[in-house]
Amino acid sequence: MIQRLSQYRVMWVMVFFDLPTTSKKEKKAYMSFKKSLQKDGFTMFQFSIYVRNCASMENANVHMKRVKGFLPEVGNVCIMCITDKQFGDIEVFIGKRPAPPNSPGYQLELF
Repeated sequence: MIQRLSQYRVMWVMVFFDLPTTSKKEKKAYMSFKKSLQKDGFTMFQFSIYVRNCASMENANVHMKRVKGFLPEVGNVCIMCITDKQFGDIEVFIGKRPAPPNSPGYQLELF
């Protein structure tokens, strides 16, 4: 039986970060963290906010665990998981004008 994807089952993992970049070592850690996020399928939503679409909460937990595995030594990182429905309700503005909704395509994952 094929289970339909529900707006309440599909999840979005959001990673918010504020990392220092004053020294060469800190800049390297910052770039390494961003590259690790991108390698794990995250895309930039804003400069310090990356998002990833996941088919289920179980899949989201896998990616949240991966992010925790490559956290930098210093700085602030927050991880939040929301439903596809909640993500779809985000209002984005460019200046005072509403921007079209951000809708990255679904990813095929093989386990």
